Amino acid sequence: MSLMLICDDLMNVNWIQILLNSAVTGSLYLIGAVGLTVTYGLSGFPNFAHAEFLTLGAFIGFWIAEDIGAPLPVAFIVAFLITGIISVLCYRFIFQPLAKKGASTIHLMVASIALGFIIRYSIGAVWSWTPMYFSIKWPSYIVGSVRIAGQWSLLIVVALVLAFSMHLILIKTRIGKAIRASSSNPDLALASGINVGRIILITWFAGAGLAAVAGIFRAVNTQIWPLTGWDIILPIFAVVVLGGIGNYYGAIAAAFIIGLAENVGVVFLTSIGLSTEYRMAIAFIIIVITLIVKPQGLAMLFRRG
Repeated sequence: MSLMLICDDLMNVNWIQILLNSAVTGSLYLIGAVGLTVTYGLSGFPNFAHAEFLTLGAFIGFWIAEDIGAPLPVAFIVAFLITGIISVLCYRFIFQPLAKKGASTIHLMVASIALGFIIRYSIGAVWSWTPMYFSIKWPSYIVGSVRIAGQWSLLIVVALVLAFSMHLILIKTRIGKAIRASSSNPDLALASGINVGRIILITWFAGAGLAAVAGIFRAVNTQIWPLTGWDIILPIFAVVVLGGIGNYYGAIAAAFIIGLAENVGVVFLTSIGLSTEYRMAIAFIIIVITLIVKPQGLAMLFRRG
């Protein structure tokens, strides 16, 4: 395909719609990555089972909303609580004992991968591997040349509320200041009288709960099956790396940067005749470039985070 044809295709793209789609994608990644970046910073290892927390939350939400027939807000709350509790149990009885016995980062990471497989195939055994779909009918609006789906609006609102609420918690509350101190320097926080162990449990609970919320949004917008979380774990890790491990404010910026990069990337892939499945490579490329050029990510821009 000639360069002129590619330029013509790009000129005909609805870029306002692309920006909206990027905001939707970034909002999903933000909700899914907040817990991972904080637990990574506190626990010192990447928890790959986070993908299964997204999936588990999606299935619990589906069970509550579709099988029991409860309203969707109830599904969000129940999924948040159950997934958060399971996450705390996993940390308390798997990762914490391993850490106390001197397990390295690699050992803990491998353990998280093993845990992820156990949860994934348990989900498949309970709910089957056949894709399922929420039956909720969402309204759709056309504003000028832009289509706005109801679930997209809700997702963006939830992400913005989360971002603002987390900011208030981290800045204004004792628990928030304890989380920031523990994430920045666990040894100094411990010497200052902060119960770092309790802070870690709180973050594992809240982080997995938010992953469950992200999983439900992902399932509502696409489908639900045992790989729902795994399908988006790479860009979520890209958010964590680009934002700076343990840095909440960096994660906010990184989520929307990667959301924009993915959606613009899809436009370019389409314009040159490549499959949009290559969009997953965009997150991988961002991870690699960040680790090579600026391993600390955007954290240096958000020192207060």
